[in-house]
Amino acid sequence: MEELFLRTPVPKAYFKLALPVVLGMVASMIYNLADTFFIAKTQNAALVAGVTICTPLFSLMLALGDIFGLGGSALISRLLGKKEQEAARKTSSFCFYAALVVGVVVSVLMLLNEHPILKMLGTTNATYHYAAEFYRIMVAGSALIIVSLVPGNLLRTEGLAMESMLGTMSGTILTIILDPLFILYFHLGATGAALATVIGYAFSDTVLLYYVCRRARFLTIELSSMKVSRQTIAAILVIGIPASITNLMQSFGTALLNNYLASYGAATVAALGIALKIYLIVMLVMVGFAFGAQPLIGYNYGAKQRERLKKVIHFDLLIEVVAAFSLSIVLMIFAPVIVGWFMQNPTVVRDGAQMLRYLLLTTPFVGAILVFTTLFQSVGQALGAFAMSISRQGVLLLLVLVIIVPIWGYTGIIIAQPLADLGTLLIGLLFYQGFRKKLVKL
Repeated sequence: MEELFLRTPVPKAYFKLALPVVLGMVASMIYNLADTFFIAKTQNAALVAGVTICTPLFSLMLALGDIFGLGGSALISRLLGKKEQEAARKTSSFCFYAALVVGVVVSVLMLLNEHPILKMLGTTNATYHYAAEFYRIMVAGSALIIVSLVPGNLLRTEGLAMESMLGTMSGTILTIILDPLFILYFHLGATGAALATVIGYAFSDTVLLYYVCRRARFLTIELSSMKVSRQTIAAILVIGIPASITNLMQSFGTALLNNYLASYGAATVAALGIALKIYLIVMLVMVGFAFGAQPLIGYNYGAKQRERLKKVIHFDLLIEVVAAFSLSIVLMIFAPVIVGWFMQNPTVVRDGAQMLRYLLLTTPFVGAILVFTTLFQSVGQALGAFAMSISRQGVLLLLVLVIIVPIWGYTGIIIAQPLADLGTLLIGLLFYQGFRKKLVKL
């Protein structure tokens, strides 16, 4: 492990850790597309709507898992860099059982409050039955979903990125296989979609925990090792909570844009939905590289390897910006064609292509934003991590929309995200300057 993190050339170490995460992100994207495809094959609009309504619940579960998965991995990377293996061991056990307890509590509370939660999410008489079918299975298995984020992230702190990817992808592949069987062959509808997802996560958890027990040197799920200090818990939460907020802000940002575009008609909202799906291709690749580099940053920071840490950060920035720019150019050129693959409606194609091109304009900025965000998480810079988590698709996006939509109307809506990206980049640069001063004293 030390060979990989401290002595392997930065580009080689970077790609060894990051490429498996990128592949895992691509597999996740394929699952999302396949899940939507098979549900839509039922030709039941109410069923599709019912399942769609429950999407924010899935985001909530992932966000809760991120508290202990990302918060724990950031701390463990620094501890391993400092050679504090026993503290890292205890932290890994605590994160696993804390996530498990949170998952069980969330499951019980949400099952007891099914009706008000589903009504709050926007169900109608036509969609409630299908939403409830999906909801009950997903909520019952919420602990399996929340817990999966912990070993998946922690394995990478020991350089076991390939094992993390295999564990995550195994469940994703199983879900893709089970989806058509449960939904179309056994005609289980929304129940089948949820059941396939939960079984997939259960399988992922099993594989990931096998790797923790068999391959990891310092990670553990031994119950006797889970006792940690209040300072350790605080160190996990101050990074984990902002990381989870980032996940929730994605749903918030999409809801904001949908709300502002609603008055322009269903075709415009559909165009945004398609543009965001295509934009997700670039985003998942960039997120994969950023998360892949996170353990390398944390370990070298903990080990006080200042010069190597600088090289890692600079290489991370280079890859993120170049990858974002290259993918964006291709997608911008072929935007109308790609949008047309989803729908042939001329209005949707025109508006979707325009929206996609505006979103892609600032993807190199977003690449830098992701580097700053994961950097602040990895080194325990809580204020910087929190500021980045609430800015791009939260506070700044809302502020931009409120200011420019009354002036520019529709155009203001579709350029709001690029402007929010620019503002978030400036915030990131401000915090990064503070980090650089701190780095001199490392």
